[in-house]
Amino acid sequence: MRVATGRQNWGVVGIGTVEMGDCERERLPPLLGQLFADGGEGRTLAVELPTGDLVWPDPGYTSLLTTSYHQPAFWLSDTVVSAELWTRLRAEHPHSGLWPVLLEDTVQPWTAGQIAPDAPAEIDNYNTAAFMAEVWADWIEKAHPGQLEILDPFGPRCPGPAGPGTPMADPDVVADWYAGLVAERRTPLGLVAVDRGADALAAMGWQGALNHNEWMVPLAAVVRSWEDRFGARVVGMGFNTLDLSVAAPPVTREHALHLAAEHWTFCPDSIVQGAGTLIDYAEQIMGRNAWSFWWD
Repeated sequence: MRVATGRQNWGVVGIGTVEMGDCERERLPPLLGQLFADGGEGRTLAVELPTGDLVWPDPGYTSLLTTSYHQPAFWLSDTVVSAELWTRLRAEHPHSGLWPVLLEDTVQPWTAGQIAPDAPAEIDNYNTAAFMAEVWADWIEKAHPGQLEILDPFGPRCPGPAGPGTPMADPDVVADWYAGLVAERRTPLGLVAVDRGADALAAMGWQGALNHNEWMVPLAAVVRSWEDRFGARVVGMGFNTLDLSVAAPPVTREHALHLAAEHWTFCPDSIVQGAGTLIDYAEQIMGRNAWSFWWD
């Protein structure tokens, strides 16, 4: 890992202010500005952070990079953080451009730099329907006859993405609630420069689903779609896990079953090594305001 020299307490005076209406806000600290191509021009942050470092891709891990990378992928706190800090940073995102992610407290991949960042602009080249159809067709082609019952009642026919859900609450309120649960694991914090939380999967170079899909960008496109259709928000990531809050989950068995098929193409292990069938998995996600995925 390559880190910027020195550590800062972000509450110190002297990083400058920006006038915004009738109030003044602290300019984005220079270290965090390195996360942006323009140095964070015009960005502000009114939250005091714990000490932390910038995380760069390890040079020995660059074989996974699709392009050369000349800036850090994200900022990582030195210590575990509270849910309250996550909530304040989530609220600051429109001003700071930094999305907070609660990260599994493990040596790898964060501190080891075992990441392969991609530009969020690449996500625009993918869509949920095409990704789902491709995964479904590939699995059907390789599956044994006895395995098809996992996909009942759809079988070899991919149903396509599910329709949107009806919001139960404001997505940000639900995200703050779920962050309270995830933070109980005592996790460090990541801050990533993205316009929306889904893009963090690509920008941070997360490789949690590598055994399922060698490129994280299509998965980020799916999560973008869930943000739009189900009020999902990226709250936490682990070595091979992903935690999303959900403000508009399916509330009928039919809708949940359709979404279960979509979840299966996104993360087969959650069904195959979990509920066992789409029908059983649908029962688990119906009305639930949080989705957790893990890849073997």
